[in-house]
Amino acid sequence: MTETAAAALEHVTVSRGVWTSLRRRPLFWISAAILAVLAVISLFPDAVGGLFGQPDPRACELRDSKLPPNAAHVFGTDLQGCDIYSNVIHGARTSLFIGVMATVIALVIAIVVGTLAAYFGGFADILISRLTDVFLGFPFILGAIIVLNSVGERTPFVVAVVLAAFSWPTLARLVRTSVRTVRNMDYISAARAMGISHTRTLVSHVVPNAIGPVLAITATMVGSIIVAESTLTFLGVGLRSPSISWGLQMANAQSYFGSSPHMLVFPALFLSVTVFALITLGDILRDALDPKGRRL
Repeated sequence: MTETAAAALEHVTVSRGVWTSLRRRPLFWISAAILAVLAVISLFPDAVGGLFGQPDPRACELRDSKLPPNAAHVFGTDLQGCDIYSNVIHGARTSLFIGVMATVIALVIAIVVGTLAAYFGGFADILISRLTDVFLGFPFILGAIIVLNSVGERTPFVVAVVLAAFSWPTLARLVRTSVRTVRNMDYISAARAMGISHTRTLVSHVVPNAIGPVLAITATMVGSIIVAESTLTFLGVGLRSPSISWGLQMANAQSYFGSSPHMLVFPALFLSVTVFALITLGDILRDALDPKGRRL
């Protein structure tokens, strides 16, 4: 059996072991179910929003301002008389978009940067490591506040890019560590001895075998990004109307928590459940990818 075939067989065996470990954990199925529901909500907000309230989140009546939960508005209404249920449902798309988009951008940067640093080493490793240290040394929230205060339009995409710009260093270090481990494997040495190009070796062997532990962290990062976006919006430096997000709803409701707590409770509840599902899924994936965790 060749080194490449042995590596492929080992990859299949590990994948089966990971799945066996995952499917025995109730929290995995709970988290997956929650995220599946949120995915449906994000893809079809109009249909889901019309189930228990006003499907249009911007169809507001001032005479219905700050109504408590009732038959017509199951989550009540906000200051402008807008249906909170509909706003929460539509806000899921924006909040999840920012979380996923920022994480994807950060992951792509981290894979490229971390792989180059670990695989080639030398000056490239030193340069990229120092660049990563510079970004890690800058406070995440403070950096995002400075940049967002400098841009003109704070669209969900702009916010996602800014958050990704301060998120990639952590993932880059994880990629670097993982690639350094894979780089010394026998099948990588065999690929080099066979004259396979660096590009093909990286794409076909190094990255696929090094990315597993990093992907387990990305689920947790999606949750962290959603919390960061909500925090920035709550502080007044994130999204602005007419955007709809959980953070924007909580920012608008903070002054009325004493008299109308429902305005803050429902978006905060959805935010908390989403972050719980993402972080729990990330922790379970990380444990499942650990050989010690798979024996539990």
